[in-house]
Formats: sequence, structure tokens, C-alpha cells
Amino acid sequence: MNTVIPERPAVRTRLNTRAAMLVALAVFAQESVWNFYDAQVPASIAEYTTSAALIGLLMGVDNALGIVLQPLVGHLSDRTRTPWGRRVPYLVIGAPVAAVFFALIPFAGSFGALIVCMFLFAVVANAFKPLTDALTPDFQAPARRSLANGIAKMATSLTIIVSALISLLVVDRSLELAFAIPAVMMVCAMVIVALTIHETRSPGYRRAVAEGEADDGGGWSFRRVVGELFRDADRSRIFLLFGIVATSGTWAAMRSQLTPYAMEVLDVSRGTAGSLTLPAGLAFIAAALPLSFVSDRAGRRRMIRLGLIVMIAGCLIAFTLPSLPTTIAGIVIASIGYAAFSVNGVVLMWNLAPSGSVTGAYSGLYAVAAAVGASAGPALIGGLVDLTAWRFLFLHSSLVGVVALLLFLLVRREISDGQLAEGGTA
Repeated sequence: MNTVIPERPAVRTRLNTRAAMLVALAVFAQESVWNFYDAQVPASIAEYTTSAALIGLLMGVDNALGIVLQPLVGHLSDRTRTPWGRRVPYLVIGAPVAAVFFALIPFAGSFGALIVCMFLFAVVANAFKPLTDALTPDFQAPARRSLANGIAKMATSLTIIVSALISLLVVDRSLELAFAIPAVMMVCAMVIVALTIHETRSPGYRRAVAEGEADDGGGWSFRRVVGELFRDADRSRIFLLFGIVATSGTWAAMRSQLTPYAMEVLDVSRGTAGSLTLPAGLAFIAAALPLSFVSDRAGRRRMIRLGLIVMIAGCLIAFTLPSLPTTIAGIVIASIGYAAFSVNGVVLMWNLAPSGSVTGAYSGLYAVAAAVGASAGPALIGGLVDLTAWRFLFLHSSLVGVVALLLFLLVRREISDGQLAEGGTA
């Protein structure tokens, strides 16, 4: 018989504001390139093919690389000990290398060269992507992780706005300059974070060092981390991972296919189409912080479920009338719903981790689920578009959103016994 751990009232713990802001800057650094990548690379691929399914597949295959890289690098960072910390060294090395490959994308003179640039960027950028997220549970107690992550997600939404503005103001004038701007932003921001965050002072790093001295570093092998997922009495972690896949797939399909959708259905220019995420980014910023406050009190599972209902409603509104105002309204509503998931999804992963010493690996597992969704979602929904028409993009997206909602209804816990022991209730 499955036992459900009862919810407990949150313990009033203090938010480490300085760390939250620096993590937000690190998130801004990496998401500045990923958002522009999602907005403009599909249009670059469309110069060589007219298949929505192929565009979706190529936009998903690069994320599929993270399925192997992200949990392994996350686990490796859990076990890394340097004067710079355990996450920061990977960020300092990965950011400039990824920036170079990203900046080369508009210079690709053939379909093959474009795919190579996309692949090399994806390998490096996916490898360190979950490590910025893992800094939050290193510095914050479980009871304040939604709030800290809400601040980080506000930074993410700022990059959506930056990407939209670059698309609107620069792309139609110089595509090469447009790609260079977010690449430079990523490197500069990551250097600032590396020099100021002082990761070795975090409670998570100190706890990991203490545990490593006690068990000679062998307490949590990667095999044990993965095996722990299947020892859940109520399978909450498994349903959570599948829910992340479905939700990320819905959002990735909407985002990665939005530019060609707007060009085909709404008959707007590439630059205008790429800027349609600007209102959604503003809505995300407005919603993220209030949602994080409410989530710490009302419960993260409840907020995600409500958010998915809102996201599905936004998709249906955009589908109802394929006009520019209705599409923007639908995207804005869907963005607010997705914000509830974005603020809380990875926090549920951290809080369901069996120990605070494996939050890097769990950040990687979250990233894997998101990568699977980002790979399968655009390809699946793109295939459905090929079978029907671009007109039905948002209807197909809403159906996948319903699957995500059903999966999150099966998640029955919000925190593990290990996290309760280490950081109190959340």
C-alpha cells in the first residue's frame, strides 16, 4: 500500500538574496543564447527545407545530446572539489567555447555546415546547462527554493525579451551581428558570476565536502542515484520526470515553431515573427515572482497543475483565430501558465532528491527530461502539422499539454525524507 507523506507548513528561513541574484545572472548568461537559438535557428534551417517535421527534428536532436551529457556532468560536478567550487569551473570553461560555436552559425554556407555548428554548440552548451540551476539548492534551503528559482526564471524571461528585441532590431539588418550579441553577453555575464559567487562558501558545497570526508567520496554513485528513482513507493519521481517531458515538449514546440508559423500563417517578416515572444516575456516577468511566493505557501504541485490548465487555455485561444492579436494573446496566457511550471518543476526535483549532495545529478535528470521533451515535442507536433497544416500548431500543442497535466496529477509528494532531514520542510 502506497503511503503519501503529508504536507507540512513551510519553515520560515531566510533567502540568500545575493546568491539568488548571481545565480539569476548565470541563468541569464546561458539562456540569452538558447532563446535566440530557438527563435532564429529554425528560420535558418527553413532556408534548406520546407518540412516542419525536419525543422522540429533538427531543433530537437541537439537537445537530445543533453540526455547523455547533462546527468553525467551534473553528477561529476557533485563530486568535484576545487578552490572555485564544484559548478563554477565547468561554467567558466564551457561558456566561451559554446559562444564561439554559436557565433559561427550564421556564417554556415551550407546545410551540412549549419548542422555541424548546431551540433558543436549543443554539445558544449548542454553539458554545463544544468549546473547553473544546481547552484540554487547549493545556496538555498528547501523552503526558499521556489522563490530563488522564481528570481532565476525572471532572468530567463528577460533573455526572451532581449532575444525578441535583437530579432526585431538587428536580424533584418545583420544576422551575423545578431548572433554575436547574445554570445558576448553570455561570456561577460558568466565571468562576473565566476568571480563573485564564492561557491565554496555555500552550505551545499560544505555539506558535500563533509560527506566526502566521512565516506571517502563513494556514498552516491551515479548508479545509486538512478536506482533510487525506482525505489519510490509511490513513483512520484518517475511521474514527475514524464510530466517534465510532456510540459517541455509542449513549450518547446510552441517556441521553436513559432517563427515559421507566424511567417506562414500570419504572413509577417522573419524579424517580426521572431519578436512575437516579447509580450510573453513581459508576462513571464510579471508572473514569476508572485507565483514563486504563492508556491512556497500553496504547494508546488498545485501551482504546476493550475499553470498547465492556463497554458492549455492559451494554446486554444491562439488556435481559435489565426490573427496576430489573438496569437499574441494566446502566447501571453500560455507563458503565464508555463511560468508556474518553470518556477516549480526543477524545485520539485531538488526537493525529491534523496540527499542534498546529489542535487547536481538531479538537476541533470531534470535537464534530461526537459531535453527529451524538447527533442520529441517539436518533432511530434511538427509531424502533426505536416499531416494537417500550420494552422493547427497550437491545437496539437494543447493536446500534449493535457498529457502533461494528467502526469502531474500522479505526483503525490513534494519533498523526500533526506531533504526534510537536511533543510526542513518546503
